[in-house]
Amino acid sequence: MQPKTEGILESSLYVSDVARSVHFYRKTFGFDVITDFGERGCAMKAGARQVLLLFKKGASRAIQSPHDGDGELHLAFAIASAELASWETWLEEKGIAIEEKKKWELGGWSLYFREPDRHLLELATPGTWPVY
Repeated sequence: MQPKTEGILESSLYVSDVARSVHFYRKTFGFDVITDFGERGCAMKAGARQVLLLFKKGASRAIQSPHDGDGELHLAFAIASAELASWETWLEEKGIAIEEKKKWELGGWSLYFREPDRHLLELATPGTWPVY
């Protein structure tokens, strides 16, 4: 029998300026730092049992850690359908441009925007996927 997982616990983004990214995620989402890795980065609480790791690009090579990456990545954050309009207003107030607002076949909505390192972030309501 195949063993099961309990979902994704952590996701990593590789950033050029950790302090700038921490400020962005605190200001935009209200995420708090739960562990500081010094020059290498930090871990932020991104929800119940969810961790967002922010690593400085290239900083883990010196200690021969496999944590390193480059390029523009994508993360989606789940939001309630009733929060969609509030998020649009919030992002506008923060000066964060929405690149796309998309309605999905199952009735869900997504808002797409960029963070300081140009990673593509998504806020998604239920009805985006058959599992959500």
